Amino acid sequence: MKTKRAFLIGALVALCVALGACSNSSSSNTKSANAEVKKGVAPVADPEVAVIHMENSAAYGDITIELYSNIAPKMVERFKTLAKNGTYNGVTWHRINEHVIQSGDPLSKDNDPKNDGTGKSDLPNVPAEFSDLKYDTGIVGAARGPDNNSANSQFFITLRREQGFDNRYTIFGKVIGGMNSAMLISGVEPKDGERPVEPLRIKSIDIVPRDAAK
Repeated sequence: MKTKRAFLIGALVALCVALGACSNSSSSNTKSANAEVKKGVAPVADPEVAVIHMENSAAYGDITIELYSNIAPKMVERFKTLAKNGTYNGVTWHRINEHVIQSGDPLSKDNDPKNDGTGKSDLPNVPAEFSDLKYDTGIVGAARGPDNNSANSQFFITLRREQGFDNRYTIFGKVIGGMNSAMLISGVEPKDGERPVEPLRIKSIDIVPRDAAK
C-alpha cells in the first residue's frame, strides 16, 4: 500500500512539474482545494474554432480546437485575443513529454532557450475557471503557476487521460482535428529536458467559423 501511494504521489508531482505549476505543492494544493469548481455543466462548442498552423507544415499538419466559452469564457476570450493579435505567431512548443505538449510563451520566440516557459503576454492574468470536465486525450488547458489565478497566455494539450489535472487547471477547449500532429510533436527528439533542441514553431493560430475549418 505504501509503495502504491508513493507511486501515485510521485506521478502527480511529475505531472505538476511538467506544467511548471507546483513550485510549492502544499500551497498550490490548498489553493486548488479552495477554488470554485463549476459542476454539472456540459461543454458547448463555440461558433468559432482555433486552427493551429505549424511553420513546418510539411511535417506537421494543422491542429483544430473547439472552444468552450460556456465553461471558461474569460480564457476563451484571452486565447482568441492573443491569436488574433499575433502573440502566438512564432512561439514554440517549448515543453513536450508523454503527458502534454505546451506552448503559448512569447519568450520562446527569442534566441534564449533558458527563458522558455517563464513568460506571458502583456495582458493581466486570467482568473481560474475550473470545472468538473475530465482531462481526457486532446483536452486543451490553461497553464498556470502556483496561484490558481495566474493563467495568462500559455496552454497545453493532454495526450492521454490525466486524472491529476482534474479540477485544478482551467479547461477551455478540445482538439477535434489533428490529434495525430500533437502526437508527432510529443515524440520529437532530441530534447534538452522537455524542450525540443530544434524549435517547433507555431506559424499562426487562426480563429475561424466552425463551418470554415477544414
